[in-house]
Amino acid sequence: MSEHLGHILWVDDEVEFLRSHIMVLEQRGYKVSTVTNGEDAVDFVRKHSVDLLFLDESMPGMGGLETLVHIKDAKPDLPIVMVTKNEEESVMEEAIGEKINDYLTKPVNPSQILLVTKKFLQGKRIVGDKTAQDYIREFQEVSMKLLSPLDHEEWMEIYKALVEWELELDQHPDLGLQQTMAAQRKECNQEFCKYVEKHYRDWVNDESVTMSPHVVDRFLLPKLASEGPVFFFVIDCMRYDQWLVMERHLRDLYDIEKDFYLGILPSATPYARNSIFSGYFPNEIEQAFPDLWASKEDDDYSMNRHEKEFLEKLLQRRRISLRNDLKYIKIIDPEYGKQMAGNISSFVKNHLTAIVVNFVDMLAHSRSDYPILKQIAPDEAAYRSLTDTWFMHSSLLSMFRQIARTPNATVIVTSDHGSVRCLRGSKVLGDRETSTNLRYKYGRNVKADAKQAMYIKDPSEYKLPRRGMMTNYVIAKEDYYFVYPTEYNKYLTYYRDSFQHGGMSLEELILPVITMKSRS
Repeated sequence: MSEHLGHILWVDDEVEFLRSHIMVLEQRGYKVSTVTNGEDAVDFVRKHSVDLLFLDESMPGMGGLETLVHIKDAKPDLPIVMVTKNEEESVMEEAIGEKINDYLTKPVNPSQILLVTKKFLQGKRIVGDKTAQDYIREFQEVSMKLLSPLDHEEWMEIYKALVEWELELDQHPDLGLQQTMAAQRKECNQEFCKYVEKHYRDWVNDESVTMSPHVVDRFLLPKLASEGPVFFFVIDCMRYDQWLVMERHLRDLYDIEKDFYLGILPSATPYARNSIFSGYFPNEIEQAFPDLWASKEDDDYSMNRHEKEFLEKLLQRRRISLRNDLKYIKIIDPEYGKQMAGNISSFVKNHLTAIVVNFVDMLAHSRSDYPILKQIAPDEAAYRSLTDTWFMHSSLLSMFRQIARTPNATVIVTSDHGSVRCLRGSKVLGDRETSTNLRYKYGRNVKADAKQAMYIKDPSEYKLPRRGMMTNYVIAKEDYYFVYPTEYNKYLTYYRDSFQHGGMSLEELILPVITMKSRS
């Protein structure tokens, strides 16, 4: 009823002793109805709209627990607070088993009743109001920070705050702040791209900046001194927001620490993941493995076939001796993932197991290829939800759960790059030899709008492979994707609103590194 804050039904055979409590609730704007037995309570909720029910546990005739079962059958979503004199643990457990929402022990006072009423009938609005106030304050703080020079660590903090607020606002869609959040994310990406364009050449020559080639040295190798097994998971194309929805299922299993590093350009698998496993920048890989970059196209699978070899050579250079041979696994399809989940217990005897998981990357690409997935995940919030649904039923979660049962197990989880939702096209010019990637291109005399892409004339300055004497690169900024002038409108429409990687954005370049210790 619109004139009331909510309709409460109070079920108690001694309702005459509750008049003072009922008066307090009515004075605060709630409508309160009363009945004195279970049979009438069940009949009442079937005939009337009720928002909250206080239920006495001990009543003549149909008792509180039996009444609870019948009411839950009739109105399964109705919040029910059990009120009882009985403090026996078995009674509490039975009530909880029947899915009560809260439990109060007599004698109760008006403040207790008012508090639990606000919790169920106004809690969402109160939390929403507080969330909105806190977000607006954070919005203003971030906007002020963008007016000042920022270093890469401050950018990591800004991105971390943006993502965590996005997930918080996912829980409160009625606040209408998603558009404000999206506008701020866009502004931050504009400024971040300017910052990257200005400082990237300094980063690749600055050992104090943790980038893709430093991940193994700085996060994985120190953990090899531990007694238990160490697992190194690289989840292809995983963003920080996707990790956070996955982490919710792991907090009871592990002690979790989060760090961040800066990905390299292009933010694409052949460059970034090879860089992680080798400890080299791409031009250094080119010198050691000249055949790797000989192809005219960056194929994720063939160009990443040396990852185990790269990691073994990195361990040799660092003079790290494992207790047994390195175990390396690449999971590229669900059936193989199930097989590995079934065998993961056998890997706990290994000193180091490295596992590459490709499903998140396939999820991003499949959303572009299959219209049904775009309908299921039409925006960022839904994309996170899709990731959550996959993870809950994935072999990856099964592996994490099994590893958690191993004493002293350490799990390092990271990603080679993220992805960005591409909404704007950028015309690019190049010859037939130019690569086909949507977020970066290389070739002879490749050109794009300087406002929409970073131009790299000399790849060696950015520690990129030359791939020929006349090669230059263009890297898409923000949420742009490259489209050739030929059939421009066709491909502009086809790739709009797709998740892509290889370019320059907060989502692609600021990447989580997660350290998890089993609690067993």
